[in-house]
Amino acid sequence: MIAPAQSLVIVGSGLAAWTLVREFRKLDAQTPITLITRDNGDFYSKPMLSNALSSGKTAAQLVSATSAAMAQQLGVTVMAKTDVTAIDPVAYSVTTALGPVTYSRLVLALGADPVRLPLQGDAADRVISVNDLQDYATFRAQLEGAKRVTVIGAGLIGCEFANDLVQAGYEVDVIDPGTHPLGRLLPLEAGQQMQQALAHAGVRFHFGNSVQAVLAAPQGLQVELANGQRLASDLVLSAVGLRPRIALAKAAGLQTARGIVVNRQLQTSQTDIYALGDVAEVEGLLLPYVMPMMQSARTLAAHLAGQPATLRYPAMPVVVKTPAMPVVVSPPLANAQGSWQVNAFSDGVDARFVGLDGTLLGFALAGKATGQKTVLQKSLPAVLA
Repeated sequence: MIAPAQSLVIVGSGLAAWTLVREFRKLDAQTPITLITRDNGDFYSKPMLSNALSSGKTAAQLVSATSAAMAQQLGVTVMAKTDVTAIDPVAYSVTTALGPVTYSRLVLALGADPVRLPLQGDAADRVISVNDLQDYATFRAQLEGAKRVTVIGAGLIGCEFANDLVQAGYEVDVIDPGTHPLGRLLPLEAGQQMQQALAHAGVRFHFGNSVQAVLAAPQGLQVELANGQRLASDLVLSAVGLRPRIALAKAAGLQTARGIVVNRQLQTSQTDIYALGDVAEVEGLLLPYVMPMMQSARTLAAHLAGQPATLRYPAMPVVVKTPAMPVVVSPPLANAQGSWQVNAFSDGVDARFVGLDGTLLGFALAGKATGQKTVLQKSLPAVLA
């Protein structure tokens, strides 16, 4: 397929890709856009996957606009159910099962894959992750008739799913080698209070432990832990992190590290190829959250439209969707020097990470303390100035 001259080709159809299309069309209504996606291209909000169950939402109900509707509204050619298997930066083309597609500028919005743990046992292949709409549909189907769910990982996604599952009436065990929920985001005191709230809602935590094997049992599954304990379960959900999809870019000679390395115009090491969303690494930062993605999409849209644009990340607190204990966190940067100052009370935690000079560098708010978010956010330094 020979795309028109000065065409924009986007690989991927997640929130990052469609947000870019929307933002670009505000600035440029004429440039032909071809969107190539391995799924059907329907538009939905991925963050809703981890809290849709208790509200009874099916996969179909999470779709806010079909691929056909988006294509018509935004003037886009969508190549659905189509894998891109190679990129040729010299020929300015990508290889698909339907033939080569040429581009003048290419955007890789490839997303990330769930990390898969090397589990043992004859039912290890039955462990699932929920990373897209089809995964959610599979998850919903496998929950039919189930009562007990084991969640591997007590990070943001694991806690959101655990809360959603207990709200929907399931028995939930969460396994994590750390000491408390959201161990990478919350100081101990805040994590402990969140643990208490989720435990009160019905979640059973197993910290300082890990899953070694998943075994088939006459009634469901047996989950074997490192300490030898076995948990009866009907479904095992893994939520231990994401790994950016960099293989395609790496094979094409693009610079990669943890993600596809881009500058602050989202440009890769190859002329006229860009990366966006979960797969893009900007100055060492991989931020798989909605707000950084929105900032990046707006910046890239302006750049592609010929406007001067440089990506900046303001302070962008993350809202954790755990109704049992609402949490808002803006973690300090990895190299930040300072310490947590924690004020824990009966129905919340106000934790602030303060630099050596007394400057506020981050915060973690739980329960009623989340009301301080707007005030504290104004005092934070930019993540990427």
